[in-house]
Amino acid sequence: MLLKVGERAPAFALPDADMETVDLAAYQGKKHIVLFFYPKDGTPCCTKEATDFSDHEGDFERQDCVLFGISRDDCLKHAEFRDKEGIGLELLSDTEGTVCKQYGVWQAKEVDGHKKYAIVRSTFIIDRTGVIRHALYNVNYKGHALEVLRLVKELNS
Repeated sequence: MLLKVGERAPAFALPDADMETVDLAAYQGKKHIVLFFYPKDGTPCCTKEATDFSDHEGDFERQDCVLFGISRDDCLKHAEFRDKEGIGLELLSDTEGTVCKQYGVWQAKEVDGHKKYAIVRSTFIIDRTGVIRHALYNVNYKGHALEVLRLVKELNS
């Protein structure tokens, strides 16, 4: 089930690359949140997307916004990916896929006549009150970070 603009963002707590728990509720009333779901650490498109968001992390911070990248990779893989690529933002590990399912990004794809589930590259912009302001499914990573930054700036204006 896909999430829609105006709905409350599903709450969750997930471990980051350093195995510290990040609880979405801790940001409510304080910051806007950008969650970007991506298929896999280290692949060319996912690397480009994560490094683009990371490169603009300061711009998002100036907009009173935190960034979280989420995939089903484990904490160790996230730490290696973060360190290798110099990614500053937090990468959260959803190894069970629970949060991916809550946000509707765990979807079936047909590959060689077989149904296979995978993360559909998607981004959610959540305002300070915990409401989804943008639910962007099946996004193209090219220029995506700057487009999301523009949408966050609009929230503040």
